[in-house]
Amino acid sequence: MRSSGNLHQWTDGYPSEAVILSDIEKDGGFVVEEDNQIVGYFAFLSSPEPTYARIYEGKWLDDKLPYHVVHRIASYPDAHGIFSCIMDFSFSKDSNIRIDTHRDNTIMQHCIAKYGFTYCGIIYLASGDERLAYQRITAQTSYMP
Repeated sequence: MRSSGNLHQWTDGYPSEAVILSDIEKDGGFVVEEDNQIVGYFAFLSSPEPTYARIYEGKWLDDKLPYHVVHRIASYPDAHGIFSCIMDFSFSKDSNIRIDTHRDNTIMQHCIAKYGFTYCGIIYLASGDERLAYQRITAQTSYMP
């Protein structure tokens, strides 16, 4: 699997096996299956997300409510509908979702906007890399793992 939206976004083996295993240990690593084959992966993690503590050139829609964050979306190039599948799952678990993407990943930006997210500003990863940050809040749903 790879990120087809921006081939330079994930470098040096990111996400590593350790990162994926950490997602799984937090009950936040998920696969997307089609015809009993894994076609995608994503992380769905509860707040707080440390890199979201500060946002620049904007603000979160709500910065008090708990939220979940979607990270590390990856799929096989010929897989379709993965983003919608991930978002349908995510919003069935929580009404407040945050997500970010690289400025050059126009495919992901299009998917995020199409799914109704609001652009909120810029966040910086621990590495210092910039990301565009988005949030969408829907009707209340409580998360159940």
